[in-house]
Amino acid sequence: MAGRRDWTRETLAAGVRNGDRRALARAITLVENGDALAYGVVADLYPSTGHAYAVGVTGPPGVGKSSLVSALVRLVRAEQTTVGVVSVDPSSPFSQGALLGDRIRLSDHFLDPGVFIRSMGTRGHLGGLAEAALQALLLLDAAGKDVVFLETVGAGQSEVEVIGIADTVVLVLMPGSGDSVQALKAGIMEIPDVIAINKMDHPAAKTMLNEVRSILALDRDRDWRPPIVLTEATRGEGVRELWVKVGEHRAYLEESGRLDERRRKNLAGEVFAVASARAKRHLEHAVADDAELRRLLDEVQRRELDPLSAVREILDKVFHIDP
Repeated sequence: MAGRRDWTRETLAAGVRNGDRRALARAITLVENGDALAYGVVADLYPSTGHAYAVGVTGPPGVGKSSLVSALVRLVRAEQTTVGVVSVDPSSPFSQGALLGDRIRLSDHFLDPGVFIRSMGTRGHLGGLAEAALQALLLLDAAGKDVVFLETVGAGQSEVEVIGIADTVVLVLMPGSGDSVQALKAGIMEIPDVIAINKMDHPAAKTMLNEVRSILALDRDRDWRPPIVLTEATRGEGVRELWVKVGEHRAYLEESGRLDERRRKNLAGEVFAVASARAKRHLEHAVADDAELRRLLDEVQRRELDPLSAVREILDKVFHIDP
């Protein structure tokens, strides 16, 4: 087996295909670091992807997402299904504080060879977090994982983009997470496919269920009515019912032909998101390194040049396009 330093594109791709955990871990690390070798490995493996079912789990901090994912992993593994987890942490992987408790609960599965868990921090990704998460999902898919959970805090733009590559999106709420209910009501938050209200013993749980149900009832244009499930992740209550609802959504997508349609749309969206992020970074570097382009910004700031004229000149110089 290749040592840590002498992986090649061929041996890494073969290792991932064979489900070798060290090859998979190495490939995901290369993806996170924006290493050129990773692009070749993913390119080689990409034609054999599309088998894993991606479940996005999102919601505000502290509602028990990791506990719920951990309980779902336990349930899914009992069915002999192999699992990958990409856990997107807003700071660094395995950060301190409340998140650490959640990560420890996920660590129940670290010794299970049928489970592969990777925590990703939002800092330090050369290609952006959405790109790193997508590549990690593709690698887990190529490694033969049947289900991949993408867990995010659901706060910033990058987390929203990560959820954009999921087949089924589960929103986790808990009584007291009123901001999310307001965001749903205002239409700011994309309507998820399945909603879990965790900490079902809370006295306000039923009230929240009714409130969320009334919000969803306003959206009559959807063929799929998002089910709401009450759960208690730490005791595993409601978890089987939640997984059944995810399965029903998957069956709905497959039977209506929408799974393929959703995946095509998600992948196209991902290509545009990554291209936009890279173009923006290229633009920022170009302006920082070019005195003439910096002068244009200065002129805009002094109100000597209007912003759109500056945009036209910058795009012409950097990308040779005339907007």
